[in-house]
Amino acid sequence: MREALRGLTTRGRSFLAAAVAAAVSALILGESDLLRVAVLLAVLPLLAAWYVGRSRYKLACTRSLEPGRAPVGSSARVILRLQNLSRLPTGTMLLEDRLPYALGSRPRVVLERLGAHQASSVAYTVRADVRGRYPIGPLMVRLTDPFGLCELTRSFPSVDRLTVIPQVFPLPRVRLAGEYAGTGESRARSVAVHGEDDAATREYRRGDDLRRVHWRSTARTGELMVRREEQPWESRATVVLDTRSYAHRGEGPTASFEWAVSAAASIAVHLRESGYKVRMVTGSGTDIDASEGGGEGLILDTLADVKADQESDVSVLIEHVRRRNDGGLVIGLFGALTVAEAEMLSGLRGNGATCIGFAVNTGTWAPSSSGAEAEREHAAAALALVRAGWRSVPVSHGETLPALWPNVARGSQGFAYRAAMAETVGGVIR
Repeated sequence: MREALRGLTTRGRSFLAAAVAAAVSALILGESDLLRVAVLLAVLPLLAAWYVGRSRYKLACTRSLEPGRAPVGSSARVILRLQNLSRLPTGTMLLEDRLPYALGSRPRVVLERLGAHQASSVAYTVRADVRGRYPIGPLMVRLTDPFGLCELTRSFPSVDRLTVIPQVFPLPRVRLAGEYAGTGESRARSVAVHGEDDAATREYRRGDDLRRVHWRSTARTGELMVRREEQPWESRATVVLDTRSYAHRGEGPTASFEWAVSAAASIAVHLRESGYKVRMVTGSGTDIDASEGGGEGLILDTLADVKADQESDVSVLIEHVRRRNDGGLVIGLFGALTVAEAEMLSGLRGNGATCIGFAVNTGTWAPSSSGAEAEREHAAAALALVRAGWRSVPVSHGETLPALWPNVARGSQGFAYRAAMAETVGGVIR
């Protein structure tokens, strides 16, 4: 009740002040009727405080997000459901949900009175143009009586998070060469073609099925030998995202880094839908295997949080990738590269990997007086990337990934043509 009295509005406090003034006047003048008016004026805000105070502790609230994972630039719907758990009806309620600045201003929704054990739902929409995880809540509920004499605020502790993921573009299906990599024990042996005597074997390990024992090899070597397990070849791909902040240009959703993040998400999702086992590596040290738990959602949630890093370096990025090089297909999304950095990327071509690099021409994102020099540096780095054994796909501002994606499958002729063009530019530089 004390807290309810502290919630009296200006109107309620004015009623109490008028009641005190009327009571003092009634005592001085000896007017009993005026005293009755004073009692009435005092009782009204007290009843309002009691009414609102009783309703305050009998509310339950749930919040749901549709969807809980929204792409950049799209809207999400927030649904609030309030239930009155008491036997007393509530007054009109003002709902206000706390939102971060990136999601817009705080929504305010008016909910009419709720009867005993009655529930009602209200909804509002939010929109984010920047990736990230945004807290929604806690919900503030302002309870008031029908006369506006008392107003109390209740804060529900629950907070939900809306994940704003990078925009994912559907990509055309193209045939990619060099994406197959073996797994399991089949990687380290050749296929036996001369019958059971030549079957690939290894030493017995505790826990091996005795039905796999190869008795001829056991008799020949004098040690218990078992057949190696046959495992099929599979498509593997590693998506590499360059997070060096100084290698990108632009600000906000239109920055070159945002283009690279969206491209990484689109490529990873496309490859997973095509049956690849996808690994995602970023320059900030993130290394996830989408073939494990989480899958596509794990990739998108990771890219929702990724930030450009000033301490990131190409050598560090290469080190992260080479910690577990499974071969197959390597697709890199790089910002501005120097010739030396492009040459360093040859270290990712081990284990028979096919490397395709999207070289972002960041100079086209922020044109300047030195644009011609930046263009020559970009062309020289692209040539160095080709010489390092990469297939280079140049990216300029305004180009879309779906339009560029077929370039990854043009084969040696298309990339030889690009190399020849780069040689021409390189000759101008020299």
